[in-house]
Order: sequence, then C-alpha cells, then structure tokens
Amino acid sequence: MPMAEMPPQMPPDLSVVVPVHDEQEAIAPFLAALGPVLAATGLGHEIIFVDDGSRDETVRAVELAAARDPAVKLVCLSRNFGKEAALTAGLEWASGRAVIPMDVDLQDPPELIADFVRLWRAGHDIVYAERVSRAADSRLKRLTAGLFYRVFNRLSETRIQPNVGDYRLMSRAALDATLALRERNRFMKGIFAWVGFPAVAVPYERPPRAAGRTKFSYWRLWNFALDGITSFSTIPLRVWTYVGLTVAAGALAYMVTILVRTWLFGRDVPGYASLMVAVLMLGAVQLISLGVIGEYLSRLYIEVKQRPIYHVRRSVGFARATGEAEADRRMLDAFRRTGS
Repeated sequence: MPMAEMPPQMPPDLSVVVPVHDEQEAIAPFLAALGPVLAATGLGHEIIFVDDGSRDETVRAVELAAARDPAVKLVCLSRNFGKEAALTAGLEWASGRAVIPMDVDLQDPPELIADFVRLWRAGHDIVYAERVSRAADSRLKRLTAGLFYRVFNRLSETRIQPNVGDYRLMSRAALDATLALRERNRFMKGIFAWVGFPAVAVPYERPPRAAGRTKFSYWRLWNFALDGITSFSTIPLRVWTYVGLTVAAGALAYMVTILVRTWLFGRDVPGYASLMVAVLMLGAVQLISLGVIGEYLSRLYIEVKQRPIYHVRRSVGFARATGEAEADRRMLDAFRRTGS
C-alpha cells in the first residue's frame, strides 16, 4: 500500500520525554522506577529518550532497553545541541495525547505521574511539579536561583513560577501551542509559561540525584539565565534610554554649576581626579550599554539565520525511518483533526 494511503497508528495516551547526555548509569534505575508507575495508570504510553550527543554508553543502554520493551524509543541527535534543543526534539517526536518531559536522574519523582494524570483527567491542560523546599541545594545555588526568579519576573511580562522546572504534564493542545514557538534561543520555562492554558501545581520534595552528575556548571546557568531574560524581556535594552537621560541631566546640571561658579568667582580649573572619574564613568556606562545591545544582537543574528533547532542522526523504535518522521507527524495531526 502506498505510504499516503497507510492509516496512521493510534497514538498512545502518554508520551514521556527524557533528554539524556552521558547518563548510562541512570537509564536502568530510571526505567525500573518509571515502569510500574506508568503501568498503574492503565494508559498506553511511550518513553522517548533523546540522546544529546552522549560520549559514553548511553545510546547502547537505551537500545538494550528498547529491545526488551517496545514502549522505549530513542532519538539520537547528530551532536550536542543542549538540553533545551533536546527537549524540543523529544516534544516534537512525541505522539501522545499528553506529554510528560522529565529528567533521567530521578530527581523528578515518577510517583507524581499518578497525580498528573488524575488532574489532567479533571480538565487541567498543564500539571506541573513545584518544589516545596530547596534545602538540599547549596546556599549559593539557593541565593542565585531566588535572585534569578525575582529579576526575571520583575523584567518580563511573562511570569514563571519559582521552583518549577520542566517536569510537568501537558495536554496535546498545550503541547501544540508550545511547539508553535520556533525561536532558536530556547528558554523552555518561559515558553511553557507564555502559552498559558489552565494549570495546577503538584508540590513535592526533590530527592537527590540517583546516578551520574549534573551537567550544569554555574557558568552554564549564568548563560541560561541570560537566554531567559533576553528572550522574554526588552527592558534591559530600553533601560539605557533612561540611563542616558539621567547622565545627560547630571552633565547639564554640572555644566550650569561650572558656568555659575565661573561667573561668580572667575576662571575655575577642575582637578585631574574629577575629570578622570567623569571620563571613566561615562566610558563604563557606554561599554555596559554596548554589551547589552550585543547580547540582543547576537541572539537576533542566530534567529535570522533560521537554522534548525536540532538535527536527528537516527531513531530507534519508531514506526518509520528518521527521514519519514515529518510525514508521520503530519498524518497524526490530520488524524487528530478528523477526530477519528
């Protein structure tokens, strides 16, 4: 039968999306903990691992799991594109009526999925996990995380919930709205918040990592924060108009002061120190403003090139080959629209 005439497969009820990078030790414990939880829901499911250019045996571990369980699937990216791109890839390859992105290290407790499904069935399009405490984090991490959420929510019209990560359930409608946002600099917390939809929180205590180690250094977290702020706020650009007006007003006031003092007391020669302070201060303000403009310009440069967010090298466990996946997704979309 020609491909155009083949009926699409029935999509599963749940798609679990798991981005992984050098996580070979975590695959087996994760599946051992997740499997019984998904079975208890009574819903058809798929577990999509997205390998983000791992250099260890992560791909092999997932392939072995896929050989034992047809619900386990694998999408291998051609290189390391970053977690946000890998998460986007998993969401695009997911075909379920609801999708759950989560981490493989078991810091996102699989047991919450039962609550996710219950609240989804009650009519909520988005059910997200919210940490009730960050006591397990270092003092520095608690301080920087709290500062980021405060700054972001002050600068952006899109408010993100503090202590909420990617772990959530999204209905197909919420997922389709999320995937409609195609920016290359992807800050998924902001994208999830921007699309809206009825949402409810499930509080939980975040357990320690079960295996492996975190891939996020403080430098990467800093760049991640910059991506978030520049993606959802233009205030860092606009603020320099007011900084310039303030500096200009100060310069004007100082000029008037010098003119009046010269008129009253004769020629006045300013000191070297005050001159250097003024020059260095203005130079610093200009360099900072150029740096902020450069941050936005660099992101605009990336967006204008319209490169793909990710590229898939191969896939395991899907009905069609990697090159035919887009046709599959179009067929599934048509299938859902007809309500068959």
